[in-house]
Amino acid sequence: MKFVLIFGPQAVGKMTVGHEIEKTTELKLFHNHMTIELVAPFFGYGSKSPVGTELVDLFRQRIFEEFAKSDQTGLIFTYLWDFDQRADWDYVDKICRIFEGHNGEIYFVELEADFDQRIKRNKHPHRLSHKPSKKNIEWSERELKNSAKKHRLNSKQCEIKKENYIRINNTNLSAEEVAQKIKKQFQL
Repeated sequence: MKFVLIFGPQAVGKMTVGHEIEKTTELKLFHNHMTIELVAPFFGYGSKSPVGTELVDLFRQRIFEEFAKSDQTGLIFTYLWDFDQRADWDYVDKICRIFEGHNGEIYFVELEADFDQRIKRNKHPHRLSHKPSKKNIEWSERELKNSAKKHRLNSKQCEIKKENYIRINNTNLSAEEVAQKIKKQFQL
């Protein structure tokens, strides 16, 4: 079992790269908005809705547990990791332990891109088709800008100490090119 965690700031291309990896491997993509979009219409999500956030976490937890026990090849999960929040580090450790508990191999993929490129990607039809909550571009862009000011969404040099780790600046790379780099690096 392989567990590929793709992380980075909003609109960096996590889901899109995950889709490209999924197309050419036996890995399944579970992007973070799959649970957010399920719960948000009923309970909201985030700091304004503890119930919505709890349900998202519960659904993810159960999916991780059942998938890790399955005979599937592997799972790709996307995550917005705030490196200044201990709770986010703990969450990543918790997810990894689920897969490690079933002899899973863990792979960390960090994406980064220039802010102007992320603003452009925030409006991309592929993103919007999979993330209905992002269709309010004005709100989504404001959220992207505020997050960039308030949170550290990329790691510092040598902060990630995992054996299977790659950091890619994909500002000028297509999702296909990034997926190929990841597949080659980790022999997926």
